[in-house]
Amino acid sequence: MMIDAHIHLDQYPDELLEKYIHDWQENGIESVVAVATNLSSSYHTLKLKQKYPTFIRAAIGHHPEFPPPSSTELQELLHLIKREKDLLSGIGEIGLPTYNKNVLYKHDHEEVFEELLEQFLQVAKAENLPIAIHAVHEESEKALASLKKHEIKRAHFHWLKSSKKAVSEIVKCGYYISVTPEVCYRERDQQLAKIVPVHQLLIETDAPWQFNEKFKERETTPLFLKEIVISLSNILSIPEKELTKNVTTNTKNLYSL
Repeated sequence: MMIDAHIHLDQYPDELLEKYIHDWQENGIESVVAVATNLSSSYHTLKLKQKYPTFIRAAIGHHPEFPPPSSTELQELLHLIKREKDLLSGIGEIGLPTYNKNVLYKHDHEEVFEELLEQFLQVAKAENLPIAIHAVHEESEKALASLKKHEIKRAHFHWLKSSKKAVSEIVKCGYYISVTPEVCYRERDQQLAKIVPVHQLLIETDAPWQFNEKFKERETTPLFLKEIVISLSNILSIPEKELTKNVTTNTKNLYSL
């Protein structure tokens, strides 16, 4: 049984989700960590959590690649985290923009996004919730500095792309790092997998995000985890069964139901 450590479940059609989840469970997917992208996505994710309580580990937040929420929306979201804490396994996805920052920074100063991250980190610490963080390349080092500043104990750098030095520091802090289906065909991700201790390694699909190579034109689902495990088993020279047990235990340790 496997757990998808990062998926946008609310982006699948509601009318198909029950069938999808049934099929995934029948094929070895124990649960998923469902993350949100904004306030409305957070409400949607919480509704899904209530409908599928044992399958979904819910995390809510605001995706950093989108314009920041209004002050009213932010306060509602922070209040929602506190109010619905018992339904949550984490806060996410949150972080700092990379891919859209040239556009976003034309409208809002970089400090706005840094302050937004810090507000989420303050709540994460106060409520003792782990975080799912989007921070890649040079932004990963900035995000890491914020995590240290707020003494965050539990964090997951999802789909990390960063320097060896930054990866080493993230690992040193005891945080988790995940790989996606790209590890099946991309050298960068394969090298990353080799330097992350197995007890800090997670696997994810970031579904429904679509991938290339062998996954091109295939709908992304948690079933891709099987192919990730096969590739990681070859890369790390660890039997598939043992590797599956390790990454599943890691995910449960971080994102408890």
